[in-house]
Amino acid sequence: MDHTTEPPRHTHTPPGGGAGVGRAPGTFGELLQGALPGNGHDFLVTFPIQNWSTALFRTTPGRRDVEVRPAHKHKSRRLAQAALHHLGVTDGGILTLHGALPEGKGLASSSADLVATARAVADAHGRHLDPATIETLLRGIEPTDGVMYEGIVAFYHREVRLREVLGHLPPLTVIAHDEGGAVDTIGFNRTRKPHGPAEREEYARLLDTLAAAVQDHDLPTVGRVATRSAELNRLHRPRRDFAPMLRACRDIDGLGLVVAHSGTALGVLLDHCDPEHDLKTAHVRAACAGLPGTVDVHRSLSAHDPTTPTAYLGRTA
Repeated sequence: MDHTTEPPRHTHTPPGGGAGVGRAPGTFGELLQGALPGNGHDFLVTFPIQNWSTALFRTTPGRRDVEVRPAHKHKSRRLAQAALHHLGVTDGGILTLHGALPEGKGLASSSADLVATARAVADAHGRHLDPATIETLLRGIEPTDGVMYEGIVAFYHREVRLREVLGHLPPLTVIAHDEGGAVDTIGFNRTRKPHGPAEREEYARLLDTLAAAVQDHDLPTVGRVATRSAELNRLHRPRRDFAPMLRACRDIDGLGLVVAHSGTALGVLLDHCDPEHDLKTAHVRAACAGLPGTVDVHRSLSAHDPTTPTAYLGRTA
């Protein structure tokens, strides 16, 4: 299954309230996730994909609460209420969320829902919330990925604070294996990982290397850093599919592995413009056939990709 999806086109809403639309992409795990020396900041580096959460907010004059659909999206309801308070709006409304991001897999479904919600509420009132404001709104709700920012970013997910915008990469493909089940991301993030000083120093070096590689569009180095991050993650969350996926990646001379550090997905990273792209994708799919779980294909979200929707992170045509 190819999970590349395009969000619905933006619908302009005049000032004064009504209906608003917001969207945000998921991220296939993280290119890198760990902790830094000294101040102990936990961080991650996002890897946005063409798979979206879309929110529709309809204002109901005189209503004081927010109803969310599906009803279990309680955090999105809280975020909508916080956004209304920030905007100085007393009327509530109905928030509807939809998209193809599965929950509990490490694809930032919850973060995408929250960011899409903030944008939809603002849009319903003819307003715009910048990424830093959305950070502030999310900070009181949960640790989150940096999907409110365009491109690849280094993000302090526990603090919900941007560290650095790294840039964009050329189009990439992820042939992903999902081992099944789901991970409670909130519970996962409550537990501090026992990163020792040497490991923290290595994460700092990896972050510097990755930042330079993104700027230089150095895909092999990006792949090496992502693979090392996946290897280090196994110390805290073992994965039975790591060895067969690594073999499959080496078989096709893939760029590396990319993992959902707090999820169930692990993927082989491939240059989308590789002349043997389809053959290599088929090889990895076949290698995954004997593994318990499912196989999906995702495409990165990049300003360098002509297939990237013009509505990327709120931009309109």
